[in-house]
Amino acid sequence: MTVAEGVCMPTAGPTAVGVPAASAMAVGTAARELGLKRGEFAIAVHLGLIRLMVPQDGGRPRVGRDEIERLRSQDGFPETLRERVRTVGTAEGARQLGISPDRFTRFARAGCLTPVTFYLNRYRAIVWLYLADELAGFAAREPQLLTGRSPGWLRDRLEGGADCRAGNWRSRRVERLLSLTEDPWARVAVLADTLDPVQLAEVVDDPYERAYLARLRPEPAFGPTGPVWARETMAHLMRADEPDELLWRRVNLIMELDNAREVRPAPHPGGDRCALPSPAGERATDPDSRADADADADADLRSGARSGPECDLVPGGPSSVPPGPCPEPGPVRAPTGAAEPVVGLLARIGLRRRTSREAGRRQSPPGRAPFAG
Repeated sequence: MTVAEGVCMPTAGPTAVGVPAASAMAVGTAARELGLKRGEFAIAVHLGLIRLMVPQDGGRPRVGRDEIERLRSQDGFPETLRERVRTVGTAEGARQLGISPDRFTRFARAGCLTPVTFYLNRYRAIVWLYLADELAGFAAREPQLLTGRSPGWLRDRLEGGADCRAGNWRSRRVERLLSLTEDPWARVAVLADTLDPVQLAEVVDDPYERAYLARLRPEPAFGPTGPVWARETMAHLMRADEPDELLWRRVNLIMELDNAREVRPAPHPGGDRCALPSPAGERATDPDSRADADADADADLRSGARSGPECDLVPGGPSSVPPGPCPEPGPVRAPTGAAEPVVGLLARIGLRRRTSREAGRRQSPPGRAPFAG
């Protein structure tokens, strides 16, 4: 069962404007018009091959008739479009590269190959899928890796238990979502999805801001699909789990949050909501159960408990990862304004809080459990 879905979120370009119903169609109809399956259409949307229109008054995204005609007029349609979104699993990908499935898996675990999406098999195990186009590019770019003995850096990484598949897929998805919007609060919402509710509450301490971010989280183009356990698996993969990545995500979230607060404040009860510009496609009046989940996470933070995951079903991003070390967190760039002082930034990331908790554990008397963070 594939759990990948194309992502729909507000953008700053022409895709954010409302369109007459006669000039646009539902995404399911558009997929049939283009001769694509739902999963292929979702990947095409996420790769930027198909542009969606998000109505300003809310509602499901649509595809303009001119967009359909543009794709149909391309050379080699529909075979060329299908080939660009064609995915392969480990066995087929290994045959394409002319290597064994075991060697293919080793490349993927080491970070040489990046999945574009995944599905859960009958045993609820994750099966990663890769773009066939990217595998062809990898074979042309690194032919020396396909034959002979694996290089030392690859063997050392695998012996250390590295598995970069989930992290690479997560990074590509976040980068793609950030490229789809210029709205500052929508960008914060994308980064907020990479932290669990407890860590998010540590960085975004205002519950009204967290509720606003819950409303802005990107939605699948076809709507939430699949059983609950599949969505929970997706949510688990979306959360950063390595210490370096966690630190990197928190720092970038703080930078984007500071920028969003400078542009406009998040809506608060009793405030003048009409004076606050909203991103296109935002539903300002509909209640959202995810806001309740964030409120529960805030209560869990105070009691020391952790909340369960939530999810959006989406594929990964468009670029491949060249062979080499697992992608490390890159340099942090402040969107606007001067950089925050280092001491203040470290305190907001949570380093001071963790230090104080460690001190509390050391000072706890025998027989009394320390505060659970």
